[in-house]
Amino acid sequence: MKDINLKGKSFLKLLDFSSDEIRYLLDLSKELKDKKKKGILHKDLEGKNIVLLFEKTSTRTRCAFEVAGYDLGMGVTYLDPNSSQMGHKESIEDTAKVLGRMFDGIEYRGFEQEIVEKLAKYSGVPVWNGLTTEFHPTQMLADVMTIEENFVNSKGLKLVFMGDARNNVANSLMVVSAKLGINFVACGPKENMPSAELVEKCKVIAKENDSTITLTDDVIAATKDADVIYTDIWVSMGEEKSIWGDRIKLLSPYQVNKSVMQNAKASAIFLHCLPSFHDLNTTVAKDIYDKYGLKEMEVTDEVFMSSQSKVFDEAENRLHTIKAVMYATLKD
Repeated sequence: MKDINLKGKSFLKLLDFSSDEIRYLLDLSKELKDKKKKGILHKDLEGKNIVLLFEKTSTRTRCAFEVAGYDLGMGVTYLDPNSSQMGHKESIEDTAKVLGRMFDGIEYRGFEQEIVEKLAKYSGVPVWNGLTTEFHPTQMLADVMTIEENFVNSKGLKLVFMGDARNNVANSLMVVSAKLGINFVACGPKENMPSAELVEKCKVIAKENDSTITLTDDVIAATKDADVIYTDIWVSMGEEKSIWGDRIKLLSPYQVNKSVMQNAKASAIFLHCLPSFHDLNTTVAKDIYDKYGLKEMEVTDEVFMSSQSKVFDEAENRLHTIKAVMYATLKD
């Protein structure tokens, strides 16, 4: 592989990265995971400081960035939605300039992609996208890493996203699949597909890497001989509770259940970026059950708890891949 140097580069969306650069980050992730498992210290970024700017709360993203930062020897500052004046009393541009003077890197998790792009433009330091409305690039590295832990090589595999295929996870899965030669299928309602502009971009990239992009509302055709079945919650963070009824009606045909997994290959795995509504052990799930009578939503508990489910490996891999992104963009 060509020499890859990502120092000083922001990690905003995977469209900004070449296939070789993504592959480099995945290989680095595997190396750092191995060091972590063997107890080999890797405080290679000691003396540096980062800030985590969260406008949307999270379990996995926050913990992954914090632990990764500490493992690399960095100081970590967390700003929750009530701890920053960004966008309220201070502009994004001014906030970026202030944070860039104090920190070596900035993580942002929140709303429009435009916000994280502005932070990168004005801060003068690497900015990492922990999630925006449009994209979720750190999740994708963890997803592919998990796939390759089960299949060795991801190229040529068939990955099917089930449900609301216009969301940030589906968008990003389509991009990373195109970049790495994975055959991507979005399976959901026709009105809930990625934008035509992004689809066309990804089709061009996929063709260069000998893979395909397919959009369909046919569950049986989509999942036939799939290697990876992926889904996400039906109502994303920040959306109104009032839309649950419409989403349930619209997306219930795309639930991942036993019949879906049986239609895929016997070796197929199930992935989910989490959190998941597969039982009644959350307040939201209990509210949905009381109102709509559903005990499970986007995935059945049978699938979620099965041996095919790799969701907790996937969650752990957020740590190793995020660590790789920070290492690659900050290491001297």
